[in-house]
Amino acid sequence: MNSGDMAWILASSALVLLMTPGLAFFYGGLVRNKNVITTLYQVFAVVLIVSVQWVLFGYSLAFGPDVGHVIGSLKWVLFNGVGGAPDPNYAPTIPNELYGIFQMMFAIITPALIVGGLAERVKFSSFLLFITLWATIIYDPLAHWVWGIGGWLHNLGILDFAGGTVVHISSGISGLVCAIYLGRRAEHGSPTIKAHNVPLVLLGTSLLWFGWFGFNAGSAVAANELSVNAFLVTNTATAASALAWMAVERWRTGHATLVGACAGAVAGLVAITPACGFVSIGGSILIGAIGGIICFFSSTVIKGIFHYDDALDAFGGHGIGGTWGAIATGLFATVSVNSSGANGLFYGNPHQVVVQLIGVAATWIFSGVGTFVLLKLVDVIMGLRVTPEEERIGLDIVLHNENAYPENLTWDVASSVLSSLKQPGVTVSEQPVLRE
Repeated sequence: MNSGDMAWILASSALVLLMTPGLAFFYGGLVRNKNVITTLYQVFAVVLIVSVQWVLFGYSLAFGPDVGHVIGSLKWVLFNGVGGAPDPNYAPTIPNELYGIFQMMFAIITPALIVGGLAERVKFSSFLLFITLWATIIYDPLAHWVWGIGGWLHNLGILDFAGGTVVHISSGISGLVCAIYLGRRAEHGSPTIKAHNVPLVLLGTSLLWFGWFGFNAGSAVAANELSVNAFLVTNTATAASALAWMAVERWRTGHATLVGACAGAVAGLVAITPACGFVSIGGSILIGAIGGIICFFSSTVIKGIFHYDDALDAFGGHGIGGTWGAIATGLFATVSVNSSGANGLFYGNPHQVVVQLIGVAATWIFSGVGTFVLLKLVDVIMGLRVTPEEERIGLDIVLHNENAYPENLTWDVASSVLSSLKQPGVTVSEQPVLRE
């Protein structure tokens, strides 16, 4: 074992965990002020659920001994047999237990990304059940397919250094399915639906960017030259994507907004994730810049054409950005960066693009169909969506009896709102305090 590698992966694990609170701030700033607490809480709740699910059986399902090339066995339940010895299949210089800790942080942030697709309209209890099922039935098998020894996409030769398919496509497609299944928010199309706290969006973006170095550079699972390359190309692609988004937004709308720059930066982080351990600096600039442009149009024009309410652009940013990144890996990958990888199309190996496309298609189908089935199941058991009245009042008060900005809504008003829900036949429009 190597103590330097152990120190770096311990630090990287903490960095990746920080990304999820960063995501909470990012999403929290984008929603309306009456739903801030709910959005923050949904993301934070994922941390709690998956932290327990992963050590109980999630790690075993994702990385345990292969069963039929589609799932890991339950041999490692409760980290039984994982221990302090390295596993040469995954990380030969650090304890297998540390590798499990590092991968736990990926398992945490992935379902949290789905919040962007279903924000401002879901019952909290139903959300908790859905996330538990999704982490177990969607994420764990997909992680085994791509990263697990014996997984069928792993055997096929897919390149996914840090989670383009496993993390971003899966969550982005699932976010889209959630948005379509739930339908548009009650006030969709209203000018009141906009980011309520831009500084909070910037704070979340900054924490995501900071933590992403652990996400990508840590995926080398060692403190080595490959980790350095992943760090450098991640930063480069992110900046290139944000600049590209800013330029296109200025051209399309006449303004370059801070929210847009933040969205562009996240799009770049997403796009470079599967490629960061396989591409050069030049490739990273192209991946980031093209990713920023594609994600801009996906989050604005395409969403406008099809009228789905992907509230915080989980699909436009992560689904599309991850798809582009996975395909781009098959274009720009080179063994001069990573000898254990493969060359892409631009380095004489068109077959790698085919493999990447198979992985993308499999992830789209599995995540999309699986998410729909889980949504339907939870909907039948518990119901998923809050009422239009509750949406208009705001989920912070209705679901959690809390308010992020007390100076804007006194507790007397909150009590009046809650009381109105208990009076048959009384609607929001009949509450004078709500009209004011």
